[in-house]
Amino acid sequence: MPGTTKRAPLNARRILEAAVALADTIGIDSFTIRKLATALDTAPMTIYHHVRSKEELIDGMVEIVFDEIGKPPEELDWKAAIRIRCHSAREVLGRHRWAAPLMESRTSPGPANLAHHDAVIACLRRGGLSLQLTAHAYAILDSFVYGFAFEEATLPGSDSAEFTRIAQEMSLDLQLEHYPALAEFTAGHVLQPSYNFGDSFAFGLDLIIAGLDRASH
Repeated sequence: MPGTTKRAPLNARRILEAAVALADTIGIDSFTIRKLATALDTAPMTIYHHVRSKEELIDGMVEIVFDEIGKPPEELDWKAAIRIRCHSAREVLGRHRWAAPLMESRTSPGPANLAHHDAVIACLRRGGLSLQLTAHAYAILDSFVYGFAFEEATLPGSDSAEFTRIAQEMSLDLQLEHYPALAEFTAGHVLQPSYNFGDSFAFGLDLIIAGLDRASH
């Protein structure tokens, strides 16, 4: 009919992108195939023509997230390269707050997942880290990155100003005079205009990289 807008055909990529967008909005715990079908204006069974199961769908969603994370630049020193990669991972996981607990849980990793792991391992090995130290480094780095991203995703307040406002309200409600160390920390640091929880990410990452560098010599 004249004036009718033709919808783009449904395919696996469009389904995965819609799934990521939906998870970004409602979280992974509330995510269902039925809700995804509603978002795509289609039937659940139509989705299953393109992906065989919810687990396969989540595999594909994790692939998209891995593909967004920058790999360590090969032309840089390993410490600078791994720092760039970790900051990129935090930024991407900040956009997809549901993803951190799922990134290393996939039993059927796709090419983006595998290529990312290969690039990180190659970067660490290029820096002279032994196989054993590379294993420790990767585990420690990702525990820090994923853990920090998970904590940021669950903190009250979406930005520093909102977080500070909530901290002020909590300090009044909790009668902090009974908790002198917490009161000092809150008033002397958290409620200061320059406070930003995210600053601890760069500080912690630098500590880890410096420790790995010392361990490699």
